[in-house]
Amino acid sequence: SLLDDIRGISARWKFGAQLLAGVILVAGGFRIEALSLPGLGTVELGFVGSLLAVAWLLFLTNAYNFMDGITGISGATAMVAAADESEDDNPLAAAAAREGHAWRVYGSAPGAYGAGLQGLIDSGDWDDRTDLGRAYLNWSSWRYEGLGAADGQGGRLQVEADRRGLEQRLQSVQVVLHNQDNREHDLLDSDDYYQFQGGLSAAVEAVRGSAPQLWFGDHSRQQRPRMHRLERELDKVLRSRVLNPRWIRGMQQHGYKGGFEMAASLDYLFAYDASTGCVPDWSYGAITEQWLNDPEVVAFLRHSNPWALRDMAERLLEASHRGLWDGAKAEELAHLRQLLLEAEALVEG
Repeated sequence: SLLDDIRGISARWKFGAQLLAGVILVAGGFRIEALSLPGLGTVELGFVGSLLAVAWLLFLTNAYNFMDGITGISGATAMVAAADESEDDNPLAAAAAREGHAWRVYGSAPGAYGAGLQGLIDSGDWDDRTDLGRAYLNWSSWRYEGLGAADGQGGRLQVEADRRGLEQRLQSVQVVLHNQDNREHDLLDSDDYYQFQGGLSAAVEAVRGSAPQLWFGDHSRQQRPRMHRLERELDKVLRSRVLNPRWIRGMQQHGYKGGFEMAASLDYLFAYDASTGCVPDWSYGAITEQWLNDPEVVAFLRHSNPWALRDMAERLLEASHRGLWDGAKAEELAHLRQLLLEAEALVEG
């Protein structure tokens, strides 16, 4: 619960609160009235059904709490790595037996979030992809071990800064995969996607000297998951949303926020390119043509969000300056510089 995350509640009080919640739900009409058992048919439970309903609610609540957050991830990984199973059935356990550290879980410092790339991308204070990889390593090198309170012994999750250990683990990384279980969002909707997939890719490249393969897992239809290269997914997002006239017109209906969303999508595209090199060169020219060469779009941005217009022009010029947009034409860059000057005047005026 939120209160438990903030204050830290003892197991006894948590169990009491969960039990009370279960009793209230059963009193309100939630109960298991019958069970269908093979060979026995339907068995009416009567009063026992109410007790079973409370027990079932307690089980579900604590199963969720165990899986929630880094404690659940670390605990589950440790248990799988410790299982006495064959390498075919459990490659993690086999790797842990050989190396002694394959099961370790790494992440950002306690209380922190992200992967350290957003600040660098926003400030421009980086020279090449290696700098982004180092930022990821600095931010994500905290090692989490143990089951925490889930061990039933009152134990605590052990946390320690361990950059060497993280670099050791990354030496063997061949593929960086991003799974997505819905189509309500895409890769250019948030900085999280480039920070974690792009950041991890840049870190592996910095450690190994060669980039891993980058894949995207589409699990929006659980019965038919699909896997394809990251380049293909970025191409899909560009063509279906970012360059889609209907989406562009739709953003114009949302004033300042619409301009902000357009500028943010460009920022995330740029950052994915900076961290992975998987963005097609033509995308920058296409965005320039369909967004900033369109008088209607430019007029909308000038009126509703000149800050977004300034940021877009700056970002596209930066992409050219850093060699991410190799095919930029002289007239395109001149047009962007002019828009930048106009937007600056609007912002300052």
